[in-house]
Amino acid sequence: MFRQDRTNPSTAISNWRGRHDTPKAWPSTGVSTWLNGGLFGGAATGAVYFAGGATTPWALLDTITKFSFLDDTRTVLTATLSIPSYDSGGAGNAGVAGYNMGGYGLLTAVNKLDFTAETVSTLVATLSAAISSFAGMSNNAVAAYTTGGYSGGNYRDWVQKLDFSNDSIATLGTGLSAGCTQSMGMANSGTAGYCAIGAAGGGRVDTVDKFAFSDDTRTTLGTGTSVAGGAGSGLGNKDVAGYFCQGYVSTYSSVVDKFAFPSDSRSTIASRAIPAAWLGGGSNSGTAGYIAGGEKTGYKVDTVDKLDYSADSWSVLSTGLAAVTAYGPAGLENSVSLL
Repeated sequence: MFRQDRTNPSTAISNWRGRHDTPKAWPSTGVSTWLNGGLFGGAATGAVYFAGGATTPWALLDTITKFSFLDDTRTVLTATLSIPSYDSGGAGNAGVAGYNMGGYGLLTAVNKLDFTAETVSTLVATLSAAISSFAGMSNNAVAAYTTGGYSGGNYRDWVQKLDFSNDSIATLGTGLSAGCTQSMGMANSGTAGYCAIGAAGGGRVDTVDKFAFSDDTRTTLGTGTSVAGGAGSGLGNKDVAGYFCQGYVSTYSSVVDKFAFPSDSRSTIASRAIPAAWLGGGSNSGTAGYIAGGEKTGYKVDTVDKLDYSADSWSVLSTGLAAVTAYGPAGLENSVSLL
């Protein structure tokens, strides 16, 4: 039986900024620092990090797997989450840090991944309640948002805002248009964040809510997703378009909807390679998006699919998630390509 409370709506969709300056020569010292987060590390070239996940419903992972945007190579960080988790929300602040929020295992906790040092700490601030199966979206350099989720046996309409300036968390006065689980999030950083509601009340819906980052007001798009689904992931390509990659409709799905910015008009592009739910996602704005992990009938998926934004075409990376297959990872993106 498909469990609505065991989904990964992904996460973290944002656009990133990075450092302008790199050393002009190779000094006799400090080379190791460049290789570990400096010249060729996550902070300089950008990367997507997939945090946590599960191999079975209660075999939770604390691992963080990194894919470099420079060449799509994979590494497994020495740092791990403070508590194993899956079905959490992911978001990031380019060149600074990524956030793994809530989920089964982490409950109310928020882990912060320093993109330069690639170390993990736990915020003092926590989510308002233990939440899983929700989406993250990010307004780079300003704030991250959580959207809805499953908590205390109920679908929630909560939208919580994590202020990047001081890592504080507040709940918006205006929530989603419906309490939901299995939501998917993406953003046009600097302008607005989008939440595809997913499962709400009596079933799945095609509703897409939009939050203006200037004042956090909510509207609902006239055109929703092409199918009523959820349990997938969102990807954002700043000032161009955002994508909702479905995970589950009436069965496992690979449908991908594209919303053009700023008109919010919708089209449907080529499907992902493998229909699967409980996906992690992250975007290298201006270049490509990455969808990882998932589960479909009978097995877990360790595949990482890559969406070329220039052609809206998909390919599959030669290297998937590390060591174990996993569903429900959170995507934390460091998309420094914007600067």
